[in-house]
Amino acid sequence: MNSINEVMVVGLTGQTGAGKSTVSKVFAENGFSVINADKIARLVVEKGSKCLCELEESFGNNIINENNELNRKALASIVFSDSKKLELLNTITYPYITREILKQIDNLTAQGQLLILLDAPTLFESRADDFCELIISVIAHNDIRLQRIMKRDNLSADEALKRMNSQLPEAFFIENSDFIIKNNKTMQNVFDVSKEVSDKIKEYYYNKNNTHYTHDNSCVCSE
Repeated sequence: MNSINEVMVVGLTGQTGAGKSTVSKVFAENGFSVINADKIARLVVEKGSKCLCELEESFGNNIINENNELNRKALASIVFSDSKKLELLNTITYPYITREILKQIDNLTAQGQLLILLDAPTLFESRADDFCELIISVIAHNDIRLQRIMKRDNLSADEALKRMNSQLPEAFFIENSDFIIKNNKTMQNVFDVSKEVSDKIKEYYYNKNNTHYTHDNSCVCSE
């Protein structure tokens, strides 16, 4: 993992429904500039975009609504039921998303921002972890995640499970992250743990020229 010039990019990822957005908010409140990959993913498929045209060519015009915008529900029903089609979706969209992420990093760097949090649910799949110096993954028990996803996205249990099963396994996140946040209890617990992790990362950043830091897959947990 690499830093870009003097800027430190920290990747935030994890399982869907684990509570990543809460962690992201804590980092923002603690001085990090946040790049939200979900927002970028929506930006690159706006009406009239080249990316949206490519998606229509690959998946058909049934994914386009009457306003010539992406019908996200129609696309989701296709890709979360077929791993090859999900891979095709990623192949089309990731280059556009990555270019926009790098553009936003450059813009923040030009503004003098030194600590950047890249909030990206598909951080590893898109290879965006290549330009992150540290990785944080948020995980939670499957039953908790299932209920959160159903409530958050207004999905059936079957639809939620398809989304959960389309992701990398928990063991992958644990093996490939510098910090793991387990979010299985209260909002206050995950808030406190996230603040602790953000403080540790800030301390590391400001002292890294004078101290030795070892990536040891630290597990900071809210059980």
